[in-house]
Amino acid sequence: MSQQYTEEFRIEAAKQVTERGHSVADVAARLGVSTHSLYQWMRYNQPEGQRQAAQDQQSEIRRLKAELKRVTEERDILKKAAAYFAKTSG
Repeated sequence: MSQQYTEEFRIEAAKQVTERGHSVADVAARLGVSTHSLYQWMRYNQPEGQRQAAQDQQSEIRRLKAELKRVTEERDILKKAAAYFAKTSG
């Protein structure tokens, strides 16, 4: 059975992390809630601009990771090609 928490409780719990600097694990343990719930409350309580900025950052991180993977693969292929041509020409 899941516990229902008031809006005020959720906001205050999130503020303990975002404004007062307590760790998520400490606040969750002290209040008897899951860390997952606390992270959700923190995300929900962000102003829309911050929430959109966080989503944009996550999207950019995913894009950059994919690009890094592609470039790393290309570099590895070029290293092998350079080694091959150095061996056959010398």
